[in-house]
Amino acid sequence: MPVRLPFRPRRDAYPPDLWTKCPGCGEMLFNKQLDKTLRVCPHCSHHFRISARMRIEQLVDSGSFVERDADLTPVDPLGFMDLKPYPDRLMAAQLQTGLRDSTVWGIGTMGGKPVSMCVFDFFFMGGSMGSVTGEKVARAGEAALAERIPLLIVSSSGGARMQEGTYSLMQLAKTMGVVERVKAARVPFISVMADPTTGGTFASFAVAGDVNLAEPKATIRFAGDRVSSGTIGEELPEGYNTAEFQLNHGFVDRIVPRPKLREEIITLLGFLIAPSTGQTEPPAASLTSRPRSFLNALTGALIPDSNGNGNGNGEQTRGETSNG
Repeated sequence: MPVRLPFRPRRDAYPPDLWTKCPGCGEMLFNKQLDKTLRVCPHCSHHFRISARMRIEQLVDSGSFVERDADLTPVDPLGFMDLKPYPDRLMAAQLQTGLRDSTVWGIGTMGGKPVSMCVFDFFFMGGSMGSVTGEKVARAGEAALAERIPLLIVSSSGGARMQEGTYSLMQLAKTMGVVERVKAARVPFISVMADPTTGGTFASFAVAGDVNLAEPKATIRFAGDRVSSGTIGEELPEGYNTAEFQLNHGFVDRIVPRPKLREEIITLLGFLIAPSTGQTEPPAASLTSRPRSFLNALTGALIPDSNGNGNGNGEQTRGETSNG
């Protein structure tokens, strides 16, 4: 007669989404604990790629983000087909991510300050930039212009979407046109480069911010090793495609770990946004100590008018005397 043990037999199979192996150090990480560290490995600080929704949740004030143009959907103007038709690829990516395209944009607040933000999702066809993505980046910039609030773009993209051909390449000029208008209007633009930021995204707006931030060890480059090496005819330096290399060569202003990214951006917004002052004119009592008022009084004392008075204008400056 078989003996029944008072506990369950050990399972040989576990849910596939229970653990994640870190590609940096090889440690097996419990997903619930990994989520608590914002998807950053506690052993080697490897930054895992995260979805656009998770990124927005980490950055904005709780409950403040209002998405716009969520129903914009790509079309297949070229009838493009590689291993499978472009509409089939779109449907598969939409089912996997729950998004219509590779970006999410809207208005939220960070530290109480409103921002127009556009966030890329690498899990949607590699965050590639098609016509809808370019349109959302442009609309985020136009909203920042219209409301005069800072523009924040978080890039995580493989570049232009080849299934849309020239339509995709046109987005580089389209997005840069809006970004240049934002900068000309003196509206702050902060660019955050996550892993990876490559191709046309890197070649356009990703490194054009007033401040360019990057996550540690993020891949940042225009093209792959073979194309880049063949173009310049030289061996590429080690680590040329990392955020640290770009920091040393001026494309990145600061590398910020993900847990500190929100506070870093809020601090930058405090520097970049001009404080609103309700006082339009300083009180009269303070004018006596203003350098310009002192120089005006001194000039009037040295240059007499036609009557021999000290003030050349024949009248007394407010808050000052004209005893020449």
